[in-house]
Amino acid sequence: MDGRLEARELRAFLERFDPVAGQLAVAARDLILDVFPDAIETAEGKEIGFGFDRGYKGLVFALSMKRSGINLGVAGGAGLADPDGLLKGTGKVHRHVPVSDVAALSDPALRRLLGRALAVRRAEFGERC
Repeated sequence: MDGRLEARELRAFLERFDPVAGQLAVAARDLILDVFPDAIETAEGKEIGFGFDRGYKGLVFALSMKRSGINLGVAGGAGLADPDGLLKGTGKVHRHVPVSDVAALSDPALRRLLGRALAVRRAEFGERC
């Protein structure tokens, strides 16, 4: 097992949600896995998680399904440099990027943000990743 959701698992997860949100989730998943190819992927409740392991402590990114969009969650995002102002939320630790159209996922600033977030989490997680 390579840590990825199987196609049937992903389909079963996404079919519970609005088709537009599902399309956004697939596109965001592609972006995340491009930035973080060794991610271990899990699906539970209304979220797909991407991390160094299957637990919360190793979480790096999460896709949260919303009515007609998604939130791309960034673990530790509250302490992350965000010069382009993409991160939203008021949590003490995590932040998210709201995504309501596929074009937003092509923004080079988003890719840079994800790269920074991954580098910080990799440094925090150390040799365990």
